[in-house]
Amino acid sequence: MWWTRLKALIIKELLAVLRDPKGRMVLIGPPILQLLVFSYAATLEVRNVDVMVLNRDAGRWGYELIQRIGGAPTFRKIEYTQSVEALHDAINRQRVIAALHIGPTFSRDIEAGQPANVQIILDGRRSNASQIVGGYLTQIIASLAAETPAGRQAAPAGVSVVARNWFNPNLIYQWFMVPNLVASIALLIGLVVTALSVARERELGTFDQLMVSPLRTHEILIGKLTAPMLIGLFHITIYILAAVFFFKVPLRGSLVLLYGSAIFYLASVVGLGLFISSLSKTQQQAILGAFLFVVPATLLSGFATPIENMPDWLQPVTLINPLRYFLVIVKGVFLKDIPLSEVARNTLPLALIALVTLSAAAWLFRRRLE
Repeated sequence: MWWTRLKALIIKELLAVLRDPKGRMVLIGPPILQLLVFSYAATLEVRNVDVMVLNRDAGRWGYELIQRIGGAPTFRKIEYTQSVEALHDAINRQRVIAALHIGPTFSRDIEAGQPANVQIILDGRRSNASQIVGGYLTQIIASLAAETPAGRQAAPAGVSVVARNWFNPNLIYQWFMVPNLVASIALLIGLVVTALSVARERELGTFDQLMVSPLRTHEILIGKLTAPMLIGLFHITIYILAAVFFFKVPLRGSLVLLYGSAIFYLASVVGLGLFISSLSKTQQQAILGAFLFVVPATLLSGFATPIENMPDWLQPVTLINPLRYFLVIVKGVFLKDIPLSEVARNTLPLALIALVTLSAAAWLFRRRLE
């Protein structure tokens, strides 16, 4: 008997989400579009950079430096000027992100074995990009310095450095971004769908009917939990297929471990969504509450910046963020083939978060019955 009641509630929840054609399009179209757009747009790589050069040197080495910068794939265009004011104006107006000022004695100093200076001016308003561009320019200048007469004399003989990047040998950014988006978009969709659940019932006036139905509190909770989790697993499956077959991200680990941890991840997300929905009286409040959680959860998950770089007082806050743990699992399964012990170590906090949030949501449901 209990299974019949629960099955009817799960079907009702699925129909409430899927029977509306616009609702179906919202659940399918935007997440796929977000995956495609964010995979290419949300990148920390710096490409197609415009730089300006003020070259007051008439010698060989100033010309060689400019040619090397122009031949680097990072830089799109080099603008030339004969004025310091024009150089500063280009930075001020954000026409270029970096500028080089080569002094008139640059080549002469190199040939004489004396220190030769190059000034690099960067746009500090775009701090991350300017630091990366500054690193590129410094690397080019360093390689040029190693080929000068003084550089060849000072270079240690027989020493070479070969860098090897594990798990992503070619540093393809989609290999890093797409697994992150699998977890992040699943969080957004699962949280919004669940947050609207109880709030929609209240707006339609059916929540009180649900409370006086033969369904028990835990059965209502399971019914509200199951439908969003099924939708979330469907989205995760679509994202995994897109990652493997469209973006060519290697899947080195076990799908069984990935889906096993995904169940606990979605349970924690749905628990948060039900808690938000139980506190909300309207669907608008539920959506605002969901987005109020999604933004800090994404920033505090290690998605873009390492958690270790955050202030000491802020790092403990990330311990209650389910996205933090699932990001480790999904990236590890895709790129690293992490063992079962590592998956279990990050799945346990997800189970605890799910237990706490679902218990809080059940308590709020019982309050409605009193």
